[in-house]
Amino acid sequence: MKALLKALGPGLLFASMAIGTSHLVLSTKAGAQYGWVMVIPIILANLLKYPFFEFGIRYTTVTEKSLIEGYTNLGKTYLYIYAFVTLISTFTILAALYVVTAGLFMNLFEVTSLGAGAIAFGLFVFISLLLIIGKYRFLENSLKAVITILFIALLITTVMVLQKGPVPNAASYQRPEIFNEVGILFLIGLVGWMPTAVEASGWVSLWGMENLKTMKNKPSLKLALQEFNVGYILTAVLALFFMIIGWMTLYGTGTELSNNSVIFADQLVSLFTTHIGRWAYFFIAVAAFATMFSTCMTAHDAISRVSLDVLQKLYPKKNIYNGKHTFALMVVAMAWINWIVISLFSANMGNLVALATFVSFVFAPLLGWMNLKTVTGKDMPEEHKPKIGIRILTYCGMLFLSLFALYYCWILLI
Repeated sequence: MKALLKALGPGLLFASMAIGTSHLVLSTKAGAQYGWVMVIPIILANLLKYPFFEFGIRYTTVTEKSLIEGYTNLGKTYLYIYAFVTLISTFTILAALYVVTAGLFMNLFEVTSLGAGAIAFGLFVFISLLLIIGKYRFLENSLKAVITILFIALLITTVMVLQKGPVPNAASYQRPEIFNEVGILFLIGLVGWMPTAVEASGWVSLWGMENLKTMKNKPSLKLALQEFNVGYILTAVLALFFMIIGWMTLYGTGTELSNNSVIFADQLVSLFTTHIGRWAYFFIAVAAFATMFSTCMTAHDAISRVSLDVLQKLYPKKNIYNGKHTFALMVVAMAWINWIVISLFSANMGNLVALATFVSFVFAPLLGWMNLKTVTGKDMPEEHKPKIGIRILTYCGMLFLSLFALYYCWILLI
């Protein structure tokens, strides 16, 4: 147990990064709009996408190389595919996360005069400084407290809403159609981002690399996977907590959660305080903001690292990508790019996020196959390659995501 606690790192960062929009927003909306039936896609998505992320930790722990380097070893085509998906994420994901976090900040401190853009800019500056000065170790240590507080708050709230039971007219409420265009598009978003996008397997791999640098003794593959599994299971459990809270408090009321980040923040915090008490509003608001803040921080760190690693692999002879301060410059570049996106396309953020969702979802089966090919390649010793059980689960996940992606494309074309 002591060794496991010391090894906590990539799995914890994965949990912090995943418990953002997919949980706070999508899981809560899933329960509120469709009820208990959303347990099925949430569990399926977490189960069938598990191998794709596990392979990132497996490959890095054994080879001490990033998953992106593994793609490069397979051939430049694989690297170009991952670079394309990363490029789309670079211009959309961070911007969307910072907008939601700015909304939570405005709600928490009742600061509406500045506007989401100005607050997002302040968050970009502050988080960039934290990442540049504190680096990986600060990121890892600070998230342990945030995840602990969030888990306790969610556990208490979930128990309370279960004790209180569903709203009076929930049993007679006519659930919206799931398998029409609106329902399928919602499922696409939920499954595509639950627990997070498949390209984040590369992020986990790079966090694994950083974690190895901070440890005196390299952890065994078994220990590294146990650490990741703790974070992954926590991610899945919290997704179910959010779904249950949305189901028990809003399903059957006809209430729709707003797409406006400020209004949504107030609705979300009110869900908690209705069952705990108004006195808890401030504490829950702080916990919700801290959750999204940590998600911004981990995603900002991950996208900066993965963008830098991709550029280093694409242009190995360019010394500009291998300097001492390149990570700091990339963090600043990511902040600047995404603030411009918010400033210029704030009215079209929904369309930008839809583009990112489309690319992530359509490429997910291919990225999953690339991860399997990498982790079963010549770099991996035979004894550390995934066993038959997890390989079967991988193929099931690829089939599951492929069918969803094909259906999604068909809906867009008709």
